[in-house]
Amino acid sequence: MKRQNGFTLIEIAIVLVIIGLLLGGVLKGQEMITQAKIRNVANDFNGTSAAYYAYQDRYRAMPGDDPNAATRWTAASGTVGNGDAKVSGEYNSATDTDESRLFWLDLRLAGLTAGPTSGAGAKNQPQNAAGGMTGVTSLGMFGLNGLVVCSDNLPGKIANAIDSQFDDGVPNTGSVRAGVVPAGGATTPHTLGAAQPAYVDDGSTMYIVCKNI
Repeated sequence: MKRQNGFTLIEIAIVLVIIGLLLGGVLKGQEMITQAKIRNVANDFNGTSAAYYAYQDRYRAMPGDDPNAATRWTAASGTVGNGDAKVSGEYNSATDTDESRLFWLDLRLAGLTAGPTSGAGAKNQPQNAAGGMTGVTSLGMFGLNGLVVCSDNLPGKIANAIDSQFDDGVPNTGSVRAGVVPAGGATTPHTLGAAQPAYVDDGSTMYIVCKNI
C-alpha cells in the first residue's frame, strides 16, 4: 500500500497559529500608526493655538494680520497684514500675500514654530501627519466664527478621534466641525457649506476638521 504524504493536524494548527500571530501583529502595528497620527494632529491644533496666543501676548497683534511685522523683520517687508483683527485668505491658500500664509511666516520669524524664514517655503502651511495641510483662516468654516485652525485629508477614524478629544465627536456641532474634502480638493473651502452630520470611516472619505482657536 502506497503511503500518502501530507500535513498532520498538529502541523496545520501550528501554521494557523503563526498566521494568526502575524495578522495580529500587522493589525496592532496599523493601530499604533493610527494612534500616532491622531496624537500628531492633535498636537498640531494645540501647538498652533499656543503659538498664536504667544505671538499676541508678545506683539499685541495677530500673526498674519500684524501690520508692524516688517518693522521687526526684514523678511516680512512688503507683505504684512492690515491690522483688522482677522486673518484673511483660505486656510489652504497658495497666494503669498494672503494673511493665512503670512500667519506662518510671522510665527516662524518670531521663533514660535518651526520652518524656514526665507525663500519659497517660508509662508507654506505645515503638513499634518496624514499627508494633508494645517492652516488658519477667519473666513468662516462650517459655521464656525472667528479664527479657526483646520487640518485636512484626515480619514474618518482620525477626524472622529480629534473631534472627540477636543469637543463632542459630532462633526456639525460644537467648537470642532468637519466636512468632506471634495474630489479634486477645494480651492475655496469656506464655501463648502454645512458640516457633515456624522463621520464615515470607509477608507476613502477624507475630512477637513476645523477648530476655533
